[in-house]
Amino acid sequence: MKALHVITGLGVGGAEQQLRLLLRHLPVDCDVVTLTNPGAVADGLSADGVRVTDLGMAGNRDLAALPRLARLIRTGGYDLVHTHLYRACVYGRLAARLAGVRAIVATEHSLGDSQMEGRRLTRGVRGLYLATERLGRSTVAVSPTVADRLRRWGVPAPRIEVVPNGIDLTRFRFDPLVRHRTRQRLGLPEGAYVVGGVGRLTAGKHFDVLVRALALLPGDHWLLLVGGGPEENVLRRTAHEAGVADRVLFTGERPYVPDGSPGPDLPSLTSAMDVLASPSPEEAFGLAVVEALAAGLPVLYASCPAVEDLPPGAAGAARRVTGGAEEFARAVGEVRAAAPAPRTAPEAARHYSITRSAARLMDVYAAAVAPSSSPSAQEVSS
Repeated sequence: MKALHVITGLGVGGAEQQLRLLLRHLPVDCDVVTLTNPGAVADGLSADGVRVTDLGMAGNRDLAALPRLARLIRTGGYDLVHTHLYRACVYGRLAARLAGVRAIVATEHSLGDSQMEGRRLTRGVRGLYLATERLGRSTVAVSPTVADRLRRWGVPAPRIEVVPNGIDLTRFRFDPLVRHRTRQRLGLPEGAYVVGGVGRLTAGKHFDVLVRALALLPGDHWLLLVGGGPEENVLRRTAHEAGVADRVLFTGERPYVPDGSPGPDLPSLTSAMDVLASPSPEEAFGLAVVEALAAGLPVLYASCPAVEDLPPGAAGAARRVTGGAEEFARAVGEVRAAAPAPRTAPEAARHYSITRSAARLMDVYAAAVAPSSSPSAQEVSS
């Protein structure tokens, strides 16, 4: 089987890094097309031996990109096209059908109740999504929560497959030596209690809650924010105004899988933390939470379908926090006051192994390319 993955961009983000990790475990000949922004993850994919093509799309309404993408799909002789993120799903499905490829799978990485990938869910956004969704064979939801949201949107239940995000458990296994070296490299004081936040620095992630919570905690507490994004300057200003700028560390973007970039990678930074806090109120999966659990960290979260969709007790070190800075500060204090637990991965982390996710996706691929799964003309036009 030869597959083409079409994604909106390849900067450092959850969906982008998940694609790179997944391609390392799929027994399929895969190429990747990015509509725009061939960033650090594109470099990492190329280092892995994956052919990456930048379509050079100028914007959401660059319709000239559609025939270029269709031509690339046609000449590549692909058996299956897999799209990721909103713009790539819209253009990729159309281009695949124009190229004569009917085995089309799309993954919905970031659908919330009120937003998708940070954009507000308007009637137009939803209408365009549903109009192109029917051109594919199936839509993959990264959690049962996202599957429920898709059904409420109007995607037929038989077309939805749940394939959770996956993690490399070995990469996130806690290492006390790595913890010591990373904390030294970051310049953390001996005995500092480190609250971590991981993700794109956007308004929707609500990392300002953690900055303001830090101001309510004793002076030996530090905040380590791992990620880059448009809100970094706002967060720096918030930290300065709260009087905690000297205790907030910004690492910038850190790759999920090593790609030769300088500085500690994400698993090393996770080892350096004492607790991970995720104040985002609307998540599609909660990858940072699962990665932290794999590192044996206690976790405080506002929203995490990856945990909430599991049976009670599967992620004993994870606790939901409702409220703002005061509630998160109180929860951090309670975690610190409790007896420290061994830094081992709970069942929740093992449930989301990347090898398990890759195997489930291969089942979706097999169904998509099977002749019996061909949609009728009536189904496509309905």
